Amino acid sequence: MVEALGEKGITNPFPIQEQTIPLALGGQDIIGQAKTGTGKTLGFGLPLIQRLGASPEPGVKALVVVPTRELCVQVFEDLELAASKRDVKLVAIYGGKAFDGQIEAIKDGAQIVVGTPGRLLDLAQQRILSLSKVQEMVLDEADKMLDLGFLADIEKLFSQAPATRHTMLFSATMPDSIIALARRFMSRPIHIRATSPDEGVTQANIRHVIYRAHPLDKDEMIARILQANGVEKTVIFTRTKRAASKLMDELKERGFNVGAVHGDLNQEQRERHMAAFKAGKRDVLIATDVAARGIDADDVTHVINHTIPDDHETYLHRVGRTGRAGKKGTAITFVDWDDLHKWSLIQRALELPAGEPVETYSSSPHLFTDLDIPEGTKGRLPGAGAKQAKPQRERTRSANVGQRSRRRRRSSSSGSAQAPSGEQQTSSTAEGTDAAPKPRRRRRRRRSSSSRGEGNTPKEG
Repeated sequence: MVEALGEKGITNPFPIQEQTIPLALGGQDIIGQAKTGTGKTLGFGLPLIQRLGASPEPGVKALVVVPTRELCVQVFEDLELAASKRDVKLVAIYGGKAFDGQIEAIKDGAQIVVGTPGRLLDLAQQRILSLSKVQEMVLDEADKMLDLGFLADIEKLFSQAPATRHTMLFSATMPDSIIALARRFMSRPIHIRATSPDEGVTQANIRHVIYRAHPLDKDEMIARILQANGVEKTVIFTRTKRAASKLMDELKERGFNVGAVHGDLNQEQRERHMAAFKAGKRDVLIATDVAARGIDADDVTHVINHTIPDDHETYLHRVGRTGRAGKKGTAITFVDWDDLHKWSLIQRALELPAGEPVETYSSSPHLFTDLDIPEGTKGRLPGAGAKQAKPQRERTRSANVGQRSRRRRRSSSSGSAQAPSGEQQTSSTAEGTDAAPKPRRRRRRRRSSSSRGEGNTPKEG
């Protein structure tokens, strides 16, 4: 495992890993608490893989339960990397994907299962997934699972696993409900909180910038912030799916390379956008809170809260997308006038500097100086307008060409019928009857006949 991680540049452990791995290797039940982006996944993943042995027997031996599809994919990828040089099979089980591939992997003898509660129970009820031989069980982001109403599902999963198992519970936050859950399903767990003594509730390497913003000016502000010096990858959080979709369309029209992850997209679309963002093919990812815990990219420099979250715990998970792996990050939050009271509660809970957010607009000088936005930056990338206008010009040009072409054809047809050249007339007279004069004589006779008919009508009347 050390060799596999070393090939990806992972050589030094984080505090949560230093404290949990030795205890977990000995079979101690653990409640691990550390801020987002500080290595909790490998904190439970490495001892889990090690305790299964170099070549475990086929069948589910370890179960990792996560609250969301995005987090399921992230945890699966991290564990797959760690176990890449071992004879062990893993499978990710979550909704939105076909059952066939997941069922096939289970029947093929996968030893480590990472999944969401709903799909896990579906397969268990179909007697495809058996938890009777589970030795290692992990709840990741347990507080989010309780928030989403998965408590009953978690209880069912625990009831299907052996009573004598090694259990670990990890999360960035640890409310009383989690402690109560641990007391029910864990055996004398040790609570590990991996934080520095002088560190506050929020991560010290994340800079928090708060603005009171007008809803109609937020898109313009975001477009200018995205052009600031030092901005690389950016995650923007919205409160609703509709707001996420609308913002994505707006930023695309302004020339930005944007993807989105929200409930109105199917699972394949969400995974495609997430993969493109992680691979650097997209610079901006717009997401709702459902995806907050599944976005794991070390090079996210900025997080923008288009609207504030409902509570301070959600705020922590949002801003935790930046400043990962010890890097520095910037979290920018827009506070609506109607949300000032809610923000004051979040501010107090997170021990952020007191004071009302500064009223800010896209043209405010302090916006440019605070975030190092080049002077004169506008809310549209250079050339974005031309790209949008070019197809219209091409369509207009094509229409004009088509009109001129039709005019020439009509003119040519009319000229050949009514104004033949002198040479053609001479040739026609010399060579006898030709195909062209016949239609002209017929048309003349019809016009003549018509003319006579029209002329006789008044006389007959």
